[in-house]
Amino acid sequence: MRVRLPVSHGSFAIRFSNFDVIWALIAPLLALWIRNATVLSLDSWPTVALYCAIAFVSSLLAFLVFRLRDGMTHLFSVNDTLEVAKAVLLSEFLIFLALFSLTRLDGIPRSTPAIHALLLFVGLVSARAFVRLVRSEADQLAPTSQLKVQHIILIGSNRLSALYMDFLRAYVPNWNRVIAVLDDRPEMIGRSIAGVRVLGPTVDLLSVINEFKEHGIHTDRIIVGGDCDFLAEELQAEITRICTEYEIELDFVPQLVGLSKLQTTIPQAQVEANESNPIAYSLAPYFRVKHYVDFCLSLLLIVVLLPAFFIIAGITLLDVGSPIFFWQRRVGINGQGFHVHKFRTLQAAYDDQGQASATSDRISWVGNQLRKFRLDELPQLLNVLVGDMSLIGPRPLLPHDQPSDSTLRLMVRPGITGWAQVNGGKLITPDEKNALDEWYVRNASFSVDVKIIAKTILFMIGGESRHERISETKSTAITMPVQPAE
Repeated sequence: MRVRLPVSHGSFAIRFSNFDVIWALIAPLLALWIRNATVLSLDSWPTVALYCAIAFVSSLLAFLVFRLRDGMTHLFSVNDTLEVAKAVLLSEFLIFLALFSLTRLDGIPRSTPAIHALLLFVGLVSARAFVRLVRSEADQLAPTSQLKVQHIILIGSNRLSALYMDFLRAYVPNWNRVIAVLDDRPEMIGRSIAGVRVLGPTVDLLSVINEFKEHGIHTDRIIVGGDCDFLAEELQAEITRICTEYEIELDFVPQLVGLSKLQTTIPQAQVEANESNPIAYSLAPYFRVKHYVDFCLSLLLIVVLLPAFFIIAGITLLDVGSPIFFWQRRVGINGQGFHVHKFRTLQAAYDDQGQASATSDRISWVGNQLRKFRLDELPQLLNVLVGDMSLIGPRPLLPHDQPSDSTLRLMVRPGITGWAQVNGGKLITPDEKNALDEWYVRNASFSVDVKIIAKTILFMIGGESRHERISETKSTAITMPVQPAE
């Protein structure tokens, strides 16, 4: 998962590549020409100009959303290709929205946006690939040192090995060369990793070394794409023996790049706590279908509330500036972390010079109103759509706010609203919230969710109020017998 930037460094910059702008201007006209559209006649140029303008503006908006200009073209990668594809899809969606929803341009074939999308994608990717190719050729032709080239055999065709090979090409492209990869998985033999063929299993190491030696290539290093326990003990001992006998250096990728220093172990206290509190709960059958209901309802709500999204986004942009979203790392189902999103309601905590802003300067009337009516929570519908959250459930907490025993509440997806929120919210203690959340997990049903939704609407209109029967619910949640797991 990509780590988001802090709000103070997440401002939105308007930057375009000259080629991207030119190609966005040419691509729609070229698509009409390929489609042989009738509107290209002289008396239909206003229609052509309007279509090209819509396509051009839509493309620029998509380039801004996915920040195509922020990528370094000479380091163009597959991930960058995916970002280009996303930008093209967004551009075509905006074009379809303008042409076939808001208006209808006579003479513009419906297949034209599809051709335009193909042209736009091929042009953007080809330009970036060409720049990378030219830069790579220039790097290869650059004068190099007289240092002896080291030939490397890599053991393990995993992602760590592939990244290390890319690192070698970027840092010392002419000094270290991976000549072969070995892997014990039969399905990997004969395939390539980062352009280098997987020649066979690890037991063939000696024969591979000797065969390269016959071709005049001496193996200087053996690098294992994992830690010392990556291979079986017998195999590890044999590789060590070969390296010692043939005077070949033996290394491990995590040690070479410093990853071994970053490894952490689970504290013994946490291990003992997990062993003493095993999961012994059986969720209600309702949770088996609840996720699908959440997906359908969140998708429907996003479509219906789309105008509200745009209005609040515009108000947020004018009030606190860019970025319009605030993110925070929370704990979700099974203790897995995820990014929860809200509309920003406060100014950035630090200014451009890194100075802390006063709390009173960060608060705005608009932000208070969004918080009061919980409108800043709308982006969490996207969290529900992708499966991080549920419409109804225990609210996601920060790691340090988790109760001492959070086993039960972390068995379900956190919710935008929940039983604890409609029975006091901020007016009740953390222990009371946890008890109410546990009560919901044990008693969740369709009727309970409908009741929570109704209470949430009243809560948004009338504000928070502490329920009179909270203490009774708390005692019920604590004393209720636990159902054994199936």
